[in-house]
Order: sequence, then C-alpha cells, then structure tokens
Amino acid sequence: MNWTSAAAQVANATVRTESRWHRPLATTPRHLFVPRWWVPSERDGAWVYKLHIGADDTRAWRQTAYDPARTLITRVGPHHADHAGPGTIIDETWPTSSSTLPSLVVTLYQHAVIADDSRILVTCGSGYGTALACARLGEGQVTSVDVDPYLVTAAQDRLATIGHHPQVEVCDLTGDLPGSYDRIISTVSVKTIPPSWLKALAPGGRLVTTLTGTGLLVAADKTKDGGALGKVVPDTAEFMRTRHGEDYPPAPKKAGMWETARHAEGENITTGRYPVMRVNSTWDVRSTLELLVPGIEHRMDQGEDGARTAYMIHMDGSWARATASGARELPEVHQGGPRRLWDALDRIRTWLVIDGDLPVRGARVTITPDGHTTLSRSGWSATL
Repeated sequence: MNWTSAAAQVANATVRTESRWHRPLATTPRHLFVPRWWVPSERDGAWVYKLHIGADDTRAWRQTAYDPARTLITRVGPHHADHAGPGTIIDETWPTSSSTLPSLVVTLYQHAVIADDSRILVTCGSGYGTALACARLGEGQVTSVDVDPYLVTAAQDRLATIGHHPQVEVCDLTGDLPGSYDRIISTVSVKTIPPSWLKALAPGGRLVTTLTGTGLLVAADKTKDGGALGKVVPDTAEFMRTRHGEDYPPAPKKAGMWETARHAEGENITTGRYPVMRVNSTWDVRSTLELLVPGIEHRMDQGEDGARTAYMIHMDGSWARATASGARELPEVHQGGPRRLWDALDRIRTWLVIDGDLPVRGARVTITPDGHTTLSRSGWSATL
C-alpha cells in the first residue's frame, strides 16, 4: 500500500506544517495499527457490528485508515477484530476499544502542552496514538497502558515494526500506575479523576481526559496540595468508559423499562416548554443533564409524517415520553417514577435560553487529592 501520501494528507488536514505534530502524523502508518475493524450500523433499534478486513480491499483500507476524522472500532464486547472470521457480525454488545480519530488524538496532546522533555503516560488501544507520541518525543519518554493483554502485545509488535519500543504495560488505568509522569493523557473516559493519577503526576504535571457520559474534555494541572486545578476546554470529545477486565459488567435488562416509557400512561402529563430534541446530539445540554441526573438513557422515534417521540429512562424507575406532531411543535409529555426526567431537561433548556450558554462551557475544574472533582462557574457547581 502506498500510504505515505495519505498520511501526509492527514497531517495537512489536522495541523499546520510548522506544528510539532505534523511530522509524526505524516510519517506514522496508521493502517498497520488497524488491519481489521468493526463497522457499526443500526438494525431494529439496536447496533450491530460487521467485520471489515483491510487486506480484502486495500483501497478502502487506505481511505478509511487515513480519514483524520474517523475513529475505528477494533473490539466489541470481548471480540477483537483481529480474531474474528470473515463475515462476522456482532450484536447486543458495546465497543470496548478503538483507534481514535487522528485529529482528536492530536487535540488531546495539544491540550496537554507537551514539552520536549515531558515524560508522558498515554492509553494504548491500537497503539496509533502511542506511535505519534514516540515520533514526537522519542520512545524513552513514553509509557502506554491498557487493561487488555492482547491489545498490549499487538501494539508492542506493531510499534516495533516501525522502530518504536516504548514501555507498554498491562494496567488498569484507574489503579496504580507504573511510574511518575509530567503528563497523563487518557483516551478513555472516567467518572471522576482517579487518585492514582494525582499520585503519579510530577509536581506541576498536567492531566487531560474526558468525563464519562458527557462531551466534556478536561485539562488540569497538579497543585501543591496534591490535587489539581483546571478547566473544561472549548473542544468536545467522548470516549468509551474505563473497564477493569475482559468486558464491561453485564448491563441490567431494560426492555421492560423501555416498554413502560413507550406505552404507559404517565403519573404526570403536561405540555413541554420546548420542541422535542435529540439529546444525544447535543454536548452541552446532555453533559449538564448527566452531571445533574447521572445515568439517563435516551431514544427517539421519528415518523414519516414528521412526528417525533423522545424517550428517557433511568435505572431508579423514572421514565419520560414526549410526543409532538412536528419538529417545531410543543410535545405532550408523560412522566413516571420517582423523578421527572423531562422536567429536568426543560429546566436546563430554559437556563440555556436565558443565559445563552450553559455553565459547563469553560467551567473551572477543582480536583482534591483523593479525586473528588467539582465543576463550577457563575455560582453553579456540580461534584462528581
């Protein structure tokens, strides 16, 4: 495969030529780190994943691997794409590892403000982000970790193929880390900052990560008391959450809850203040809602006639259904259970209308030495 021109195009599309990340992007063969991947599609309201093998269509492999704005799923549940047979289709599970889109990897590295002498810890996955870090700093300054032994072994082999031999270890990212670092950059999300990160950060070191269930990207610098202080940066990102073993724990059965949300008569029936919105497509509204009422799940149906129905459920038994005859119409809202989920959403939207934005945008982030994380801005705060 003639990949060099494609890698150069990725570099040109991602950063300016004088950027210190231009050369790593232009000289790293991403396709070697993703020889196989899963392509998601929706079927009967659920996601299914079909295996694609790069060698079967090298033109498509090149085009896909060198798309600067495309994340490639490499593991679904416990199923590695590398181990799956041709034609394999997986359903009823979740992605558990991926090769993050190149532009986002570099965005995280830029927010980390990596110096030439920085010792960094990064998350491994396919190994592509680790390769970029090695090309920028040299392998001796890079440590890469993953909870999955196979991913670590595969990444080591692929990194060695292009001459990189960083420290790569099997490690639960939320537990003890294998050294001390000036920067910790995570391409998996955390519910709150692990105390082990703060212990492993050198004085004045910086961490960059996302918060689970949100689109919030946080950069924070270690303080003298062993905590950290930073902010929610303007860019948004969403990553798979950390896992601690072979797969995520089995999800509770929710079919009955969705059936209730679809068909039950509400204990509370009102007219919503605003048209039905697709919450999962908004980073600021969804992120604020997740901070205030963690764990809400969303679905939406849209009819050929333009009618829209949004559903919300929570494991505490709360649910909501909002139905409108068109995109601009106010919905009839049915709600049940201990909390009024749609009312919580409408309060956030009112906040947005009045102030023009939500306080999660640019919020101050304060992290205590034991990892308690608080976001605050303009009199508002939320502690994770």
